[in-house]
Amino acid sequence: MIYSLSKIAQITKGVLVGNDTKIKNLMYDSRIIFNSEQNLFFALKSAFNDGHNYINDLYQKGQKNFVVNNYFNDFKNYPKACFIVVNNTITALQQLASYHRQNFDITVFGITGSNGKTIVKEWLTYFLNKQENGLQSPKSYNSQIGVPLSVWELNKNHNVAVFEAGISKPDEMTSLQKIILPKIGILTNIGDAHQVNFKSIKQKIEEKLKLFSDSEILIYSPDFKQIKNTINEKLPNLKTFSWSREQKADLQILKIIKYSKTTNIELVYKSKIYQITTVFSDKASIENIMSVLSGLLIYYPLKNPNDFNFLELSPIEMRLQQIQGKNNCTIINDSYNSDLTSLKIAIDVLNTQNQNSKRTLFLSDIYQIGKTEKELYHELSKLLNNSSINKLIGVGENISKYQNLFSVEKYFFDSTNELTKNLNRFEFIDEAILLKGARKFHFENISDILQLKNHRTVLEIDMTALDHNLKHFREKLNHNTKIMIMVKAFSYGSGSFEIANFLQKKNIDYLAVAIADEGIELRKAGISLPILILNPDTANFNIFVENKLEPEIYNFKMLYDFYNAVKNKTSNAYPVHIKVNTGMNRLGFSKNQIPELLKILKKSSKIYVKSVFSHLVGSGDEQFDKFTIKQVTDYNSIVYDMENNLGYLFLKHILNSAGIERFNEYQFDMVRLGIGLYGISSVNNSNLQNISTLKTKIIQIIKVKANETIGYNRAAKVKVDSDIATIPIGYADGLNRLLSNGVGKVRVNDKIAPIIGNICMDLTMIDITGIKAKEGDEVIIFDEKNSIVELAKLQNTIPYEILTSISQRVKRVYVWE
Repeated sequence: MIYSLSKIAQITKGVLVGNDTKIKNLMYDSRIIFNSEQNLFFALKSAFNDGHNYINDLYQKGQKNFVVNNYFNDFKNYPKACFIVVNNTITALQQLASYHRQNFDITVFGITGSNGKTIVKEWLTYFLNKQENGLQSPKSYNSQIGVPLSVWELNKNHNVAVFEAGISKPDEMTSLQKIILPKIGILTNIGDAHQVNFKSIKQKIEEKLKLFSDSEILIYSPDFKQIKNTINEKLPNLKTFSWSREQKADLQILKIIKYSKTTNIELVYKSKIYQITTVFSDKASIENIMSVLSGLLIYYPLKNPNDFNFLELSPIEMRLQQIQGKNNCTIINDSYNSDLTSLKIAIDVLNTQNQNSKRTLFLSDIYQIGKTEKELYHELSKLLNNSSINKLIGVGENISKYQNLFSVEKYFFDSTNELTKNLNRFEFIDEAILLKGARKFHFENISDILQLKNHRTVLEIDMTALDHNLKHFREKLNHNTKIMIMVKAFSYGSGSFEIANFLQKKNIDYLAVAIADEGIELRKAGISLPILILNPDTANFNIFVENKLEPEIYNFKMLYDFYNAVKNKTSNAYPVHIKVNTGMNRLGFSKNQIPELLKILKKSSKIYVKSVFSHLVGSGDEQFDKFTIKQVTDYNSIVYDMENNLGYLFLKHILNSAGIERFNEYQFDMVRLGIGLYGISSVNNSNLQNISTLKTKIIQIIKVKANETIGYNRAAKVKVDSDIATIPIGYADGLNRLLSNGVGKVRVNDKIAPIIGNICMDLTMIDITGIKAKEGDEVIIFDEKNSIVELAKLQNTIPYEILTSISQRVKRVYVWE
């Protein structure tokens, strides 16, 4: 649906400042704004951030409609913008969503509880959408902001919706109830999650039940006695639908029969016995299935349990997901939250893995329990000491403090980063491994290491180091200087989308790639930042507007071609970036071409100059400093003349990574950060951190007799009996053949091993004689110790040539500390 600003102002009891217009999209994250005149940005204020701080940047990027708190009054600086002034922007967002919800007379499911909300929502929607056009909350959008954004997506095509609601403190559910207005309610269970702000479990149940104050029916299990008693006390007149495994109910489990790969659930419904089959056997999944089945039976009153095939259900990612691990291990990934209740559920799943002989638990610090730290870890130790777990690997400072409480085999690390560095000291064979961690610990990185992969060669990107490097360069800039970051050539080999997404979240101003195809891929991946195409192909100009790509223009033919391509595709002037040549003598308009360029630009109403830039030749080398100053001087003269003649301002930028480090007094309006972000400095700056580690595994070890040869063309001969290991990386992966025959060296168990023989397309041989190693051991091609700079010297090349040459078939793994 589309609303006018004046109508939204009326709904939110706000005051409209500016002209009326139509609104379709609601936005609150300044990092993912896309250009549309139908966007409405809510400047939300939290304890950690304030959306009002981003209004100026958003306005410059084309955002024109805002909802602001009444302390904002800087309207005169945004003459083309429209504002709705309200008392509280979060309340206004909720009021608008509540009004929107009341326009739809459809069946809405509202789901809440301590555990299982998202799984029940996903599974229920899966069955409903076989026959209906249903809407569901995306991901875990169950908060004070997530719920209104979910409900806003309702449109006339939907005939059913499923929304989840989560709370972390009292008095939050009432506002969510007004937005969701569920006809059918589902209360999954109540546990310790988010208990910290509640005086008791009963208080939390009472708060969650507010979601169902106007519902027609509530699904719950009377097996949770506190839930049953509180419902009877607080909502005595509410119709209920009960399921149980312990007592008579509307849907009653008679027995559960577990087989090797499936589970049969025999149950009674309307006095008849039915049987359903699922691949899940743990208690939590069966509870979730019963909630889903109850919802389906209410929505489809003429159907019975046998009408739904529960064998079709699959695990929800990051929620008790089972993965095949190495060495006949099974990995159960529950890296979503960490509290005692969900841990008990996860251990129940772990206990069902009878195909493995041992059980190992990776457990992070536990949060949001509402107990003292001492009480929490004493209770945790009792749980684990009395369980079937053989080995505990604890991660975090808190759990490490109480390690003496645990009687099982145990190991502790202060951080996930420390654990991953030491993970090769463990041998996991025929084990069921449970990964149970709070999201901040990024246990998915552990899962990535433990799970079975087809390709054992990995380029590991240290995102913490990347963030450190970004901060290093930002500290050298004025607070209002914009940053353009080069993500061309697959982000110097580091992975385009992953790096671009990280940079978008860091409020970078611009991205730059070499060709249009790279920009289009970023758009497909959801990147909304402005994107500069540095080397555009005139044949592709027709796709620039639809993908919001901005070209570098460096000669007159390109200027004419682009103007002709876009003049009939846009009603507004389209941004272009003018490249001027100040000494690189590669691309760009020369100084004597500027007068003619200005004449053309003044006549070209369908384009405008967004920036003018040039390229420094030797900013990282002292011997070229005089030439660098001359380039800056010439550039400054050119842009001064251009601004005076065009009659408007544009962005100016000339500094690259080395220029930022050595000539930051010439930062102008924007800088271009490239290889420096990825940890490589032309000025040998020790403050930058290496972000890339290329590593692989030994796949075979062969004992070779003295005087035998190794590899193609018998290029290497061993003088003594030797141990030769083969690793699955070759020149097709980017390992340069110049490193063959002892030129290049790798590291095995922290010992240096030379490459022996010629590097093959997919394989390389290394001499591990004298090194204690076995098949499966890790081999480091380069990292902070095996310097990529030293590797570059051996190849007679430069470091970023190595990074950009690493094949995209090499898996990238992104690690946060």
